[in-house]
Amino acid sequence: MKPLLIINDPPYGTERCYNALRLASALLKQDPSMAVTVFLMADAVGAARRGQKVPEGYYSLERMLKRVVVSKGNVLLCGTCMDARGMTDQDVMDGARRSTMDELAAATIEADKVLVF
Repeated sequence: MKPLLIINDPPYGTERCYNALRLASALLKQDPSMAVTVFLMADAVGAARRGQKVPEGYYSLERMLKRVVVSKGNVLLCGTCMDARGMTDQDVMDGARRSTMDELAAATIEADKVLVF
């Protein structure tokens, strides 16, 4: 299966990013060979910011995204959304990368399931 998870909400403040990445992790746990793609849009691009420091005992979305990367999944960020928030490629964690709407369209066509958070 090739699920595509599109995330729009800010990384912290709501739990949509957190829950989407929990689902991505659970999918990979069920089938490690699954090709999961996470596309971060709008304020969600901040979830892939390098060097996040969160309070002790609090979840780190950067760490959760690394699980997707380590499992050979894709973590893609909307380039226009990055630009609007002053994020550069150097701000993005290893394994994640700037992307485009054209690439999102292609990933949507290829996906077996598309989930939007």
